[in-house]
Amino acid sequence: MADYLELKKTANEIRKGIVTAVHSAKSGHPGGSLSSADIFTYLYFKEMNVDPKEPQMSGRDRFVLSKGHVAPGYYSTLAHRGFFPVEDLKTLRHTGSYLQGHPDKKHIPGVDMSSGSLGQGISAATGMALSAKLQVEDYRVYTLCGDGELEEGQVWEAAMFAGFRKLDNLVVIVDNNGLQIDGAIDEVCSPYPIDKKFEAFQFHVINIDGHDFGQIEKAFEEARQTKGRPTAIIAKTLKGKGVSFMEGSVSWHGVAPNDEQYVAAMEELEKAGEALCQE
Repeated sequence: MADYLELKKTANEIRKGIVTAVHSAKSGHPGGSLSSADIFTYLYFKEMNVDPKEPQMSGRDRFVLSKGHVAPGYYSTLAHRGFFPVEDLKTLRHTGSYLQGHPDKKHIPGVDMSSGSLGQGISAATGMALSAKLQVEDYRVYTLCGDGELEEGQVWEAAMFAGFRKLDNLVVIVDNNGLQIDGAIDEVCSPYPIDKKFEAFQFHVINIDGHDFGQIEKAFEEARQTKGRPTAIIAKTLKGKGVSFMEGSVSWHGVAPNDEQYVAAMEELEKAGEALCQE
């Protein structure tokens, strides 16, 4: 439980970084960044073989943020992991800042793939996983997709290829918060049942609570043990997780908090952090 407590504390700090970055930019995507924060935390602080001091080391695990618009969550994670200063999060989307609205591998330490066009990230991750197989390298590849993103046909072309090629070094995580920019995903263009679709493309599928570190840990361990097929982890999450007035609200998909809302959100996250320190 001690490990999970530290992960919870880290995730809370990452959420504070998300809110700070988006507020400073006066634009961005807080909802999906907050719902993904626990997955980001586990990947970068427990699961992946990465080194902030050597971001391009050859044997590192690779990560592709397929839903590139939740860059605030990605950047906050990279910053807290030590790839660049946490203070730089306040420059998000500012003129001249290297922290653009979507990940840019040319300028941001730790970013393995520029992304943002929905559907393309999972294809890039699949190519990376194939490359590892062809070169007999043992690194693993992880990609995070949005559930609304699954409406893109390119996602399923990549899934078909990954399953056919038996890319057991590939893990696709779906942030299943149920909401996209236009509303509930099952009302816009339902991708359900997500698990059965991935199974049809020869994936090993694991359904979890994306905010439960015990379930997250078990899922990634199971993915490592799975041979001969890629793994899809369907993580049920809450959009805006950690900031009560953002939770479960589609209106916070791509809107920055104003000054008053920023103060309220940070006070809430500070209290959550203090409560964790009492455990």
